[in-house]
Amino acid sequence: MSARRAVRDAKGDPDAMAKARHLVDDAKVALGERGAPWWEDGAPDYNQHMAKNTPYAEWFANL
Repeated sequence: MSARRAVRDAKGDPDAMAKARHLVDDAKVALGERGAPWWEDGAPDYNQHMAKNTPYAEWFANL
């Protein structure tokens, strides 16, 4: 959260904003939210696909 607060506090300072955003990115990678997947479950990855072109099409159409 300190990295997110640094983004908030850096408003108006491009150099500080760049550093703060880098800190946020580092934190997200460390938490596994970004970067290469750290798990392997064998399931196909439907990320970057339209819902209508996945096995979830019917479910999505009923939302």
